[in-house]
Amino acid sequence: MKMKKFGGTESRIYDMVYPIAEENGLIVWDVRFEKEGAMWYLRVMLDHMERPVNIADCEAVTRPLNKLLDDTDPIQQTYTLEVGSAGLERELIRETHFDACEGSKVRVRMIRPLENGQKEIVGTLTGADHENVRILTEDAEASMELPLAGIAFVKLADFDEAEVQKAEKD
Repeated sequence: MKMKKFGGTESRIYDMVYPIAEENGLIVWDVRFEKEGAMWYLRVMLDHMERPVNIADCEAVTRPLNKLLDDTDPIQQTYTLEVGSAGLERELIRETHFDACEGSKVRVRMIRPLENGQKEIVGTLTGADHENVRILTEDAEASMELPLAGIAFVKLADFDEAEVQKAEKD
């Protein structure tokens, strides 16, 4: 795994969507411009620090962003715009993600098992840099420093099941 940085298109779109999201009390978690098969997708993932992102939030960002994209035409090729929630078990791939989630429960999957045979580690994220991810294991007995090069993914794993059920009803 390698921490990702915004490409030129993603950076331009981030700058465009940031004020729209902020105006609606939302955080732009990520912007991705990805090709899947023959299609290009512009994906904007949102977060809200106090509650789950809902369809009204996505619509409040999609409408003005779509108009702005039509007016400025910053992307030459045809693409599909998708605006949605970053999700409960979002993947941490950027330096800002690791910074924002420090102290949160994460699930780390290794590419190959560690010496003790573990391939998946759950614990509290205590830090990260461009070389390693540091976590305090779930049983709080060990602090581990895991090399980014050996990690398949790091995902957020800390959510309240009751909060999820409440959000699904809303």
